[in-house]
Amino acid sequence: MGELGVVHRYESSGETLGILRPREFTQDDAHIYCTPDQVKGELKKIIDLCFEVYQTFGLELDHLELSTRPENSIGSDEVWEKSEAIMKEVLDETDVPHQVNEGDGAFYGPKFDFHLKDAIGRTWQCSTIQLDFAQPENFDLEYITEKGTRERPVMIHRVLYGSVERFLGVAIEHYAGNFPVWLSPVQVVVLPITENEGDYALGIVKELRVNGLRVEIDKSSKTLSKRIREWEMQKVPYILVLGGREEEAGTVNVRNRDTGDQTEMNVKEFIGLVGEKISSKALTA
Repeated sequence: MGELGVVHRYESSGETLGILRPREFTQDDAHIYCTPDQVKGELKKIIDLCFEVYQTFGLELDHLELSTRPENSIGSDEVWEKSEAIMKEVLDETDVPHQVNEGDGAFYGPKFDFHLKDAIGRTWQCSTIQLDFAQPENFDLEYITEKGTRERPVMIHRVLYGSVERFLGVAIEHYAGNFPVWLSPVQVVVLPITENEGDYALGIVKELRVNGLRVEIDKSSKTLSKRIREWEMQKVPYILVLGGREEEAGTVNVRNRDTGDQTEMNVKEFIGLVGEKISSKALTA
């Protein structure tokens, strides 16, 4: 069971920091209910999913912490010992480098905290996985086994991004504005050289948008070099320059942000190129 839930946390004014540490934020929260025998398998699946998310965004894990029982906790010693033992086994079996953060677990169970490093070397806790034997007990949850007996399930709390705002803040600084094509707010900008190519440029824009691309057109009276420079400063992945030659040939002149290359190609070829970058979640244009 999952949701994008809004969370409020009181922070003093000196602790707030843009979207990295706000007073109100959104968590991609989920609760996974499973049998005790399924716990290890589910924990391993979530760890794999966390690493898949980081790989997709081109981010690297700085370190993982196993946070153990805090002073103010609920549940029996037996349950806590069992919970921490399971989590240690998972780390040993998955061979994930980690450190132990004694006494920093949730009040209801131990947890894994994943820390990412931002562009200036600070680390931020993002993903977390929390094992919870206590809440199913509090809510008197049961399931029917294959033998017909009633048993208590285990709850696993997990967030992948953690605070969505914090994750975005780390990603924005990591990319320094050079977003991968699939993440870029504007993926392509079309620049007709003169008014004469205006209709051709509008046709190109329409075709790109029909194919799902986020496109802008700049028909301003500024010089071409100034317009190119302004859009390069916006870090748009692709700038298409259209002149009389391109209109006559039915092509576009493509400027690639990441390589600096200029290539002339037909529109369908360009759409295929960008579509492949998007579908594969490529990190470069």
